[in-house]
Amino acid sequence: QVQLAESGGGLVQPGGSLRLSCAASGSIFSIFYDMGWYRQAPGKQRELVAKMTSRGSTTYADSVKDRFFISRDNAKNMVYLQMNSLKPEDTAIYYCNVRIVTTNVDYWGQGTQVTVSS
Repeated sequence: QVQLAESGGGLVQPGGSLRLSCAASGSIFSIFYDMGWYRQAPGKQRELVAKMTSRGSTTYADSVKDRFFISRDNAKNMVYLQMNSLKPEDTAIYYCNVRIVTTNVDYWGQGTQVTVSS
């Protein structure tokens, strides 16, 4: 089992920045899992924001490219999402995700609310 704990959400004005953090614990080995962030806005489906493989390969949603940056610390089993130039349309619940590469099993955090509003 893998447990994920997110932190760092909140209310920010348009153009501002936030940094999300996610700590993974439990039966996990860094070389076998991908880590990422998804978000879900009211009335919309959950969508990929950014993900990073254990080798450092990244994928970003087009809507966040050059504004959001994902990073991970394998020694600490942590993943981060630096969000810059935030827009109202970035408002959503952000979920941390771990995917075990060998089994394609997904684990999710409880989510953290990000609200971008003036």
